[in-house]
Amino acid sequence: MPWDNQSSGGGGWKSGNGGPWGQPPRNTGGGGGGGPTPPDLEELLRRSQDRLKSVLPGGSGRKMNPLTIIAILTVVAALLAYNFFTFRVQPDEVGVVLLFGKYDREAPPGLNFRLPYPIETVYTPRVTRVNRVTIGQFGDDTGSSGRDIPEESLMLTGDENIVDIDFSVFWVIDNARNYLFNMEDPQGSVKAAAESAMREVVGRSNIQPLLTQARQITESDVRELIQQTMDHYEAGVQITQVQLLKVDPPSEVIAAFRDVQAARADQERLQNEAQTYANRVIPEARGQASQITESAIAYRDRITNEAQGQADRFTQVYESYRAAPEVTRQRMYLETLADIFAGTSKVIIDESGSGTGVVPYLPLDQLQRRGSSIGGGN
Repeated sequence: MPWDNQSSGGGGWKSGNGGPWGQPPRNTGGGGGGGPTPPDLEELLRRSQDRLKSVLPGGSGRKMNPLTIIAILTVVAALLAYNFFTFRVQPDEVGVVLLFGKYDREAPPGLNFRLPYPIETVYTPRVTRVNRVTIGQFGDDTGSSGRDIPEESLMLTGDENIVDIDFSVFWVIDNARNYLFNMEDPQGSVKAAAESAMREVVGRSNIQPLLTQARQITESDVRELIQQTMDHYEAGVQITQVQLLKVDPPSEVIAAFRDVQAARADQERLQNEAQTYANRVIPEARGQASQITESAIAYRDRITNEAQGQADRFTQVYESYRAAPEVTRQRMYLETLADIFAGTSKVIIDESGSGTGVVPYLPLDQLQRRGSSIGGGN
């Protein structure tokens, strides 16, 4: 049970404030004994009477009026009742009241009623304060840091690498009753649960994502694991944030890790260059292949059409031959001779016997070619 300085002490005063007016209780003992001493009522009354006698008219020789004494006693009783039967809860606190050491109720911020100690005892934890615990380095609630703690920060990853992680956990009190009575050391419990959760998350992760893009995912997973642990033990603590301060390889091998990172960067760069080249060459090759394919298709269609035309022409000639064989034969013979003699020199021979046998003719085609060559030369 955390009987710490958040307790109101023996008589309902807070040990940090000393009393409802901020003054510590008066200790009249000579040996410095423990615990506050009740005020001397007779001495208090005597001093009050002396002060009133000096103020009231008639001097100090007269006897005090009984009504005045009753009024004074009433004021003193009210002050004592205020001291022993009330306590104040600050706006960022909640009052937890114990009746004979057992939880009884919670008191809201403001002035509240209670029975005097030891009947009722009051604790006032600060439920709105954001607490911070740092793992891996010396630090406090303000976030100031000192030297590293390798026993806490060095962790083994899932791919059997060692990583140096420093992180902070922010938490608030969610349930004041569970916070006070279910945890003996809240700060140490949160720290132990945070270190265990981080080691579990790191143990199932590879080092490369931890060093680069998986920081936010790691923080979220660790926060959920810590919260599950705190809820399991009913600690009354809510984890608000997990913040990674440092994620690095161990200092002994950080140079080698940097070389590995540089090699990986070169690998990614070369892969990107190769991919760029492939993206440029492959479309060109596909375009050339498509062009060749289309040319082949066009050539095939042209040859096919020509063959089909020749076949149709042959069919038509055959049909004409069937209709008039002699005429068609003679026409085919003449067309064939015309094709043969079109590009050759021709000599006409007369076989009738009237003459030399060679019939002269005028080569009009040669004369035309010769005339065009002479005209061009001029």
